Amino acid sequence: MNTLIAMTTGLVPAVAEEIEVVAAAAPANILEMVSEMAYSIDTVWVLLASMLVFFMQMGFSLVEAGFARTKNTANILMKNLVDFSMGSILFWFIGFGIMFGPSLLGGLIGKPDLFGTAGWEGPIPPVAFLVFQTMFCATASTIVSGAVAERTKFHAYLGYAVLVSAIIYPISGHWTWGGGWLAELGFHDFAGSTVVHSVGGWIALVGAAMVGPRLGKYRNGKVHAIPGHNLTFATIGVFALWFGWFGFNPGSQLGAAGAANALAISNVFMTTNIAAAAGGVTALITAWIRYGKPSLSLMLNGLLAGLVGITAGCDLVSPVGAALIGVISGVVMVFAVSFIDSKLRVDDPVGAITVHGVCGTLGTLLTGLFALEGGLFYGGGAAMLGIQAIGAFTTMAWALGAGFLAFKLIDIVIGLRVDKRVEEEGLDIYEHGEASYNS
Repeated sequence: MNTLIAMTTGLVPAVAEEIEVVAAAAPANILEMVSEMAYSIDTVWVLLASMLVFFMQMGFSLVEAGFARTKNTANILMKNLVDFSMGSILFWFIGFGIMFGPSLLGGLIGKPDLFGTAGWEGPIPPVAFLVFQTMFCATASTIVSGAVAERTKFHAYLGYAVLVSAIIYPISGHWTWGGGWLAELGFHDFAGSTVVHSVGGWIALVGAAMVGPRLGKYRNGKVHAIPGHNLTFATIGVFALWFGWFGFNPGSQLGAAGAANALAISNVFMTTNIAAAAGGVTALITAWIRYGKPSLSLMLNGLLAGLVGITAGCDLVSPVGAALIGVISGVVMVFAVSFIDSKLRVDDPVGAITVHGVCGTLGTLLTGLFALEGGLFYGGGAAMLGIQAIGAFTTMAWALGAGFLAFKLIDIVIGLRVDKRVEEEGLDIYEHGEASYNS
């Protein structure tokens, strides 16, 4: 017994010393573990958001196919597949570096980093950020598909997809998200009303104007509607886009760990959903009053108009502000579709120019009015609105100019439009040798 007591007594100081060492190290270890856990949570959240944004490609495919005729459905679906597939490769190859590399030429362009991540640093791994941004690049590219549908050569469209994914979108994207000159100015576009949607929308305007209207669209000085073949597809597609937008906007927070991130993404979810709902309901009412019927197609585009409009300022506005942005976007969408169709005589089968171009620019400007901090309606003066206008309109000018040069080059080298017989009988058989519907 005495021997055991002696051994125990001798061990006590050693055990106590070991406990002190562990206790001293514990806070550092705990902090490291918490930091690693937050890093993991943020990464998983952004990758999950990437999946939601990827799901939007299905939405675009269904909306565009639904608003087109049966004879061109396979062509529509093929273009959406190509947009994402080629865009993924090209954005990884050169686009990401141009968009997020160190600024060159006073913030006009990023330094290319072929097949790299351009030294990007942030709260998540660079590769996770590359994946997330790839989804946005594909979205900008695919917006044009519907506007030039049913009369554009497939290989001409491939040329466009290459130029947008590799050059046009990354350059203007660098200005805002890559630390370029607009970012330094204080321009705010949280998730891409201008960076993604208006770029795609204004390029769509140029492309649709240059390729010309579909046969039979404008006859004897009158506008003739060419109905799509499946509003069921279009409706399911809009629901898919609405669902995917919950990755598009909240995912742009680039984090979910911690109380601040949790609150931020919750607010963005709320503003995104409210703007969409308000845009859809307002478009429904506006169309009902103007045309005497509640139009499903216009309500669908009203929902999308609200989503596009809120994307720039979804992190800065209140739910009430989001609802007002949705209302304004929904009303403007109904009148802008008619103006572009009947006054400008630009044939856009799906309304992409209005939804993405007009409402993307509009939503960016409205952020300068409704932002809780800095917005004109909240005592911030006109400074933020002015900066928003500079960013929105210079990006519009870039998209229109670069889009014109791209389509002009393609028209000279390849030609944009299919032959009359191909357009009459359908692009599916002549361009792809197969059809979506076979009896």
